[in-house]
Amino acid sequence: GRSFPVDLRHLPRPLRKGVRFDAALADLVVQAAGETEGGILVFLPGEGEIRRVEGQLKGRLPAGCEVRPLYGALPFAQQRAAIAPTDTARKVVLATSIAETSLTIEDIRVVVDGGKARRARFDPSSGMSRLVTEPVTRAEATQRAGRAGRVAEGTCYRLWTKGEEGALRAYPPAEIEAADLAGLALELALWGAQPGDLAFLTPPAPGSYAEAQSLLRMLGALDRENRITPHGKALAALPLHPRLAHMLAMAGPDAAPLAALLAERDPLPRGAPVDLTLRLAAVRDPKQFAGRSPHQPSRPVIERIRAEAKRLAKSARRASQGAMSDAAAAGLAYPDRVGLRRKGDAPRYVLSGGKGAILPEEDPMAGTRLIVATDLDGDRREARIRQAIRIEEAELRALFADQIGWQDICEWDRRERRVTTRQQERFGALALDDRVWKDPPPDAVAQAMLDGVRDLGMSWTDAARRFVARVELLREAGEDLPDMSEPALLDTLEDWLLPYLTGVKTAQDWKRFDILPALRARLDWDQIQRLDAKAPAHFTSPLGRDIPIDYSGEHPEISLRLQEMFGQTTHPTVGRTPLRVTLLSPAGRPVQTTMDLPGFWASSYADVRKDMRGRYPKHPWPEDPTVADPTLRVKRRRD
Repeated sequence: GRSFPVDLRHLPRPLRKGVRFDAALADLVVQAAGETEGGILVFLPGEGEIRRVEGQLKGRLPAGCEVRPLYGALPFAQQRAAIAPTDTARKVVLATSIAETSLTIEDIRVVVDGGKARRARFDPSSGMSRLVTEPVTRAEATQRAGRAGRVAEGTCYRLWTKGEEGALRAYPPAEIEAADLAGLALELALWGAQPGDLAFLTPPAPGSYAEAQSLLRMLGALDRENRITPHGKALAALPLHPRLAHMLAMAGPDAAPLAALLAERDPLPRGAPVDLTLRLAAVRDPKQFAGRSPHQPSRPVIERIRAEAKRLAKSARRASQGAMSDAAAAGLAYPDRVGLRRKGDAPRYVLSGGKGAILPEEDPMAGTRLIVATDLDGDRREARIRQAIRIEEAELRALFADQIGWQDICEWDRRERRVTTRQQERFGALALDDRVWKDPPPDAVAQAMLDGVRDLGMSWTDAARRFVARVELLREAGEDLPDMSEPALLDTLEDWLLPYLTGVKTAQDWKRFDILPALRARLDWDQIQRLDAKAPAHFTSPLGRDIPIDYSGEHPEISLRLQEMFGQTTHPTVGRTPLRVTLLSPAGRPVQTTMDLPGFWASSYADVRKDMRGRYPKHPWPEDPTVADPTLRVKRRRD
């Protein structure tokens, strides 16, 4: 239990941007080897980093140094060689966190800490665990440094500065915060307990626990009230994850090798094809597989799987459904991970649980239509498939006949910018058969088009904008009228727009659609009367024409030809509010904007008349416009 002092050495300055982790760590190992004596233990997050750093160190270490990797997938003999003391060489052990705690490597005097850790995290949104690489915590860094002081005084080199150490978290997350909780949820259901009934040091996260219960309901282990079923009790009696226990309970002893295989790490080396049948062949007949496959399995892993399969076969009952293929058995364990290949050249799949997944393009299974993905990396956007097995559609239909059925799909397609209508035979998120729905109900199309409106935004006509501006003007004055701001309209589409969307299916239909009748229908008769009285839609010109009033600016405004206002001796108003009048030339260009028409006639008109007579000689420009007749015509030609 004794520990010796350890000299901590940090980087003098942070690593420059663009410096590769493996290169920087290899440089630090070379520095440590030159400045110290004794064995060196280097902490890295995983096998890939160990292999890269091993390559970086070739030919750079002092004479007599021997590099030895240490990680869980390494053959047992090589793990023993990394741990065992040696008098013939100075060991440089490249290890994962396997060497972080109780393991003692006797001749280690120096630790080089890369400052990264790889953890398994369960993602409730995907229902999958994934490995993430994160900075170590201060507690882990302290534990690692202690490896240098187990048998004598030592030295620890850290690949970070003293200042960066303050930003590290104090402790790693508790396992219950990152683990798949399906086993825990099944055990608590067996006891008839809820998480709140137990004094957890760290209670399970509600979202993760609910996801675990959802999986158990899907497997038939819990009922709708999350009470354990007889099938759930049978699963709880098996020493397996509930997925694999369900498979073994349904498929019988013949599925024991598959259950043991899926519970263990991959026996084949990295780079092997994803096909699960290759792993099963290695388990069932190791000698024959070794003679014909270029991907040699790990013997210790195969032996553990075979021993576990024998034990599981003894505890499994004979399947009531008879013999079952490996693919069907895998489907029982992973009903949410049946994958259907998407259209296109890339081997992308949609999983029955709704997530996306992708196979390596060079993999022999890349063209397979239906698979069961038994191992994924858990990426939230598109998981990479690490193990899968081909399943025939007939097997899928026989296995999940009660969960496959036809659905009418009427939805807005953002890519095609239209409502699409399909009839699909679906298993979860998979469309096993897809046909055009030729006569969908109009109300279903209209309902789907509401999503199109939210996607495209409001389609405004000038008249609709003016109407909304009038309503908003009176609302600001305290009138009891509906909110017609664009956000409010989009939030209440079902209330006011849905009955008017008949026949609207595409973005072009929506662009041509006039929303004014639907907007007017939001007001009752009394509200319309008050609106027309206090904020009329039009000003009647001296010629009797209705000129639309624009209420969107600071002042209500009209625009019309100057000659049309001849004879108007008072300024136009809405109630007591003067209109802003823009007078136009015969060509429709603004000549004058005024809120005092009599004042304009008496002052500026003379200058406008002088300028306009030369430009538009065919049009009347009387000296006294207050007594002239309004007109839109040119002057009569004299004979």
